[in-house]
Amino acid sequence: MRKNSKLSNLYLILVFAILYAPIFYLMYYSFNSGGTMREFEGFTLDWYKEVFQDTRLLIIVLNTLIIALLSSVISTILGVLGALAITYVKRRRTKNTLLTMNNVLIVSPDVIIGASFLILFTMIGIKLGFTSVLLSHIAFSVPIVVIMVLPKLEEMSSSLVDAARDLGASRREVLTKVVLPYITPGIFAGFFMALTYSLDDFAVTFFVTGNGFTTLSVEIYSLARQGISLTINALSTLIFLVTILLVIGYYFITQRNNRVKGVAIRK
Repeated sequence: MRKNSKLSNLYLILVFAILYAPIFYLMYYSFNSGGTMREFEGFTLDWYKEVFQDTRLLIIVLNTLIIALLSSVISTILGVLGALAITYVKRRRTKNTLLTMNNVLIVSPDVIIGASFLILFTMIGIKLGFTSVLLSHIAFSVPIVVIMVLPKLEEMSSSLVDAARDLGASRREVLTKVVLPYITPGIFAGFFMALTYSLDDFAVTFFVTGNGFTTLSVEIYSLARQGISLTINALSTLIFLVTILLVIGYYFITQRNNRVKGVAIRK
């Protein structure tokens, strides 16, 4: 058993090393004064200064954050409503069909989804830009929220709802005071997942961006095609750190909700 445990730990260390080594390599050279990724000549913050002095890049960062926040909020609302609708469907076949349709959007290749949106927006006359990117991000984020919220709804005992109704609660009160508080961890998980997917998405966004509007992922791709610049390293490092902060924030929110739930159960 101990031998298997050591092998498992070594395997995990190896996997994480392979995954994180390129990221730390990129971060390391973002402080290189030499301007290349071949030899570290000295420590500098000039590449980070260039990022913050580039007005166009700051506007793109703002665009990315606005798209991510708006799409996450809207997709969370739609995803919660969708999860509730699926949960309260009585026919098993209908429920399985809805779940399958939801899951297909998650496993479908991003290139196909992006191309489909491009054709759709072109056919119905939506100009490529802010609106097309926002709608696309909402569309691929909703299924993620549904998947995160559904387990909490299925975990919730029907006796809670029955007890609330017996005490005279209306449907609205049951939803707002019983169901939503119980599934709050799933809602937060769905929101943060949607936010992360929106910030990181490239393939779908690449298809639906238009002239004059772009996001960070597409901009980084464009800069990388022009040649190696350590400004990309600095920008990528900042994005990675923001993502880490989001993960830490989600962790603390989850821990807080678990403590509150534990106190409520003990009472």
